[in-house]
Amino acid sequence: MIDQDKISNAVSAIIEALGEDPSREGLQDTPRRVAEMYAEFFSGIDADPAEVLATGFEEGHRELVVLRDIPFFSICEHHFLPFFGSVHVGYIPKGRVVGASKLARALDILARRPQIQERLTDQLVEALNKTLEPDGVAAVISAEHMCMSLRGVKKPGSRIITSSARGRLKTQTADRQEFFDLLGEIR
Repeated sequence: MIDQDKISNAVSAIIEALGEDPSREGLQDTPRRVAEMYAEFFSGIDADPAEVLATGFEEGHRELVVLRDIPFFSICEHHFLPFFGSVHVGYIPKGRVVGASKLARALDILARRPQIQERLTDQLVEALNKTLEPDGVAAVISAEHMCMSLRGVKKPGSRIITSSARGRLKTQTADRQEFFDLLGEIR
């Protein structure tokens, strides 16, 4: 459970540490607003992606299923700044498929935690692999990190691309190539 009162008090202390007055008209509601924002941004901490992936349909489909260009954002655990971009996911079902919205919801649960992109990629693939038990699963994430765009090296527009795979999408060259061919150029 996210303690919004504690976050609000901490934000007030930060405002004071910056030399500002947290009771000033423009800042007086800022600690509460930041606390509410953090509660929303980190709503995946206590959620389990397996719960949204549990509802599936026996369709007999045994070929590659790809959902591309799923927009997402997360908060980098190193600087608490956002990173955002697109996720592309594919899996080879053993006959049982899951609704496309469930894939996006599972991603949102995992992204709504303090994260790093590499871990998010692996966690998404692992959640799909454990819950759906497909013959193969893979994900590619392409994201811009505000900690790199706004501070430090200040290189806006730079993107990090990560991938993770299990089963046939990791071990079978033809299946892996089909996945990447269906993705085309990654944005």
